Amino acid sequence: MKVINIEDIPFEEVKGFEGVRKQVVIGPSEGSNEIVLRCFSIDPGASSPYHTHDFPHLIKVESGEGFIKDADGKNINLRAGKYVYVNDNEKHSITNTCSDILSFICIVPIRGENPR
Repeated sequence: MKVINIEDIPFEEVKGFEGVRKQVVIGPSEGSNEIVLRCFSIDPGASSPYHTHDFPHLIKVESGEGFIKDADGKNINLRAGKYVYVNDNEKHSITNTCSDILSFICIVPIRGENPR
């Protein structure tokens, strides 16, 4: 068993995503060989690109407000306590619309953090 304090995990800039940082909280380094738990922080006004990938992920919004753009281009409001399931190959992006950091947990299969 591992008990981890988020404050002990360093932030990584997400290459190509201005204003987006992540922390890999639980992954292979902690002995997890199937799933990875990450925490993302998006600066005010910043967003992830509108993209797809071949793995699903689970999201829980921790703080801040914004929206997720779905595969149909519809913006769905996000705030603390909202949960999102993004299926394999489903186009999406997340945008921060508030003056604070938008923070969310994102759980993916191992291949989502370490693409082959």
